[in-house]
Amino acid sequence: MKELNKQNVPVITRPERIIQFGEGNFLRAFVDWIIWNMNAKADFNSSVVVVQPIEKGMVDMLNKQDNLYHVNLQGLDKGKTVNNLELIDVISRSLNPYTDFEAFIRLAEQPEMRFVISNTTEAGITFDPACRLEDAPAASYPGKLTQLLYKRFQLGLKGFIILSCELIDHNGEELEKCCEQYADLWNLGDEFKAWLKKENDFCSTLVDRIVTGFPRDEHAALCERIGEQDNMMDTAEIFHLWVIQGHHEDELPLQKAGFNVIWTDNVDPYKKRKVRILNGAHTSMVLGAR
Repeated sequence: MKELNKQNVPVITRPERIIQFGEGNFLRAFVDWIIWNMNAKADFNSSVVVVQPIEKGMVDMLNKQDNLYHVNLQGLDKGKTVNNLELIDVISRSLNPYTDFEAFIRLAEQPEMRFVISNTTEAGITFDPACRLEDAPAASYPGKLTQLLYKRFQLGLKGFIILSCELIDHNGEELEKCCEQYADLWNLGDEFKAWLKKENDFCSTLVDRIVTGFPRDEHAALCERIGEQDNMMDTAEIFHLWVIQGHHEDELPLQKAGFNVIWTDNVDPYKKRKVRILNGAHTSMVLGAR
């Protein structure tokens, strides 16, 4: 069986325009799958640089496959059973800032970089006062992001559209607060704080897709089906929803590509609806299950 890499699978090279903090199953089967579709359906023409947000992660496994992997979507679509495999080729490279901090911080030097997307778990958006600007890298995700943003500011480049996918209330606003706290802690100056506020949009988001991850029981059969050994395969349901507090469809053509995406001024009503329908329905089923 062939190895999954760029020698065996030709891919298109696209400009690096997205920095993604997190290499886990959810981002790869949700955000990266969406970007792959936008490239195909809306001429988005962008690739992703993945940054490992914690010291131990999976970027080495991704790099071993030249950052190629398949998403296995399963479920019912208009009454028909779906079980498809799609090769996702949008990740150009994956970085470990703990072993190559210089490569990480040089991302700020690329003027075409426009988006930062993250899913660093619920504990990822936290302020750690032990972090320093001189750390290589700062331990917390907001610390790493502030290091990157400060370098960007020093170079006189435009800021980012920042989409937080962590499962906490007002994730974008909380991330912005943490970055402002680091600006104060590290004495980065009023000009940087003004640039942080004016030139960057920290968008709170609500995401919804069941991602079951690596298909352990079906892996061998799925590899036989594609004729390649894919050790980073990712499985998800068909349904997806992305509610984003902001208005950037002109730069991020999600609706144009046909996705279930809502741009809004306030994600709170959508979160309340999700919690009431999803969590409430699950809770009501407990008695019947017993």
